[in-house]
Amino acid sequence: MADSNITKRALASALKELMESTPFTKITVSDICAKCNMNRKSFYYHFKDKFDLVNWIFDVEYLSHIQLGVDLIGWDSVLHLCDYFYKNKDFYRKVMKVEDQNSFANHFRDIVGPVMAEDIKEILGEQTNTEFYVTFWNDAIICSLGRWISDRNPVPPKEFVRLLQSCIKVVVKTHERLEG
Repeated sequence: MADSNITKRALASALKELMESTPFTKITVSDICAKCNMNRKSFYYHFKDKFDLVNWIFDVEYLSHIQLGVDLIGWDSVLHLCDYFYKNKDFYRKVMKVEDQNSFANHFRDIVGPVMAEDIKEILGEQTNTEFYVTFWNDAIICSLGRWISDRNPVPPKEFVRLLQSCIKVVVKTHERLEG
């Protein structure tokens, strides 16, 4: 197990180093392997493709430090996530631009979606078309995170979260205005 993690970390480090000068879309598995003196067989023993490696990086660096369903609730958790993206903005601004069936954006949707679905069912009831709401909010979150982190000088995480909170307030106020 320890050797497996050493290999995975070496591959992750190689990818991050390559991404400092090369766009993610131009990096190949061969490039990653050459950077850390491994063969492609070693890479494919651990990962399906380079997207799987990116997802593993997020899972190990961020998700492994939180408890799903517990820590992913409330604005403190949003700030925690934004702090992570901000600290790793050079990496994620490149990764979040890539849309592919195995992309990080899809991985993120798969993680956040079930938590969001539970919240939506609790708020709107079991008979709600939960999938529509999860898709809508996932797209909004991923798009706003991607735009924020891709900005040349993104605002600090606390300010970004404050802006997100104000967006929610606008939605609530608009709803109240339309209903009243």
